[in-house]
Parts: sequence; structure tokens; C-alpha cells
Amino acid sequence: MTDRRLKSRKAVAATRRLSLRFDAWRRGDISFGEFDASVQGWINHVRYADSWGLREHVLKRFVW
Repeated sequence: MTDRRLKSRKAVAATRRLSLRFDAWRRGDISFGEFDASVQGWINHVRYADSWGLREHVLKRFVW
């Protein structure tokens, strides 16, 4: 059986990248569609790992 955990450095990098994209959207530098595509792409990438808690932890920081 394959170990399907996400490396912590990858989670930190993704969190940082998504935070930068979120800030860019709030400033108006990118559209919501571009930000949403980034989030959906990351979710699609990590969905193969045991990552439900990680997804919840990372995405709850984006306050609308």
C-alpha cells in the first residue's frame, strides 16, 4: 500500500501560495475566477492523499 500523506513542506508552500493569491484577489490584481482556479487545482492535487483535515485547516483561513 502506498503512503498517501502530504509532506509538511509542501503543505506550507501551498498555504503560502494560496494566501498570496487570496491577497492578490482582494487587492483586485487577479479575478475571483483565477483565485478559485488556484484553490480548485490544489484541492484536486491533494484529494488523493489523506487530506480532509489539511484542506479544512488551509481553507478556513480565507475569510470572505
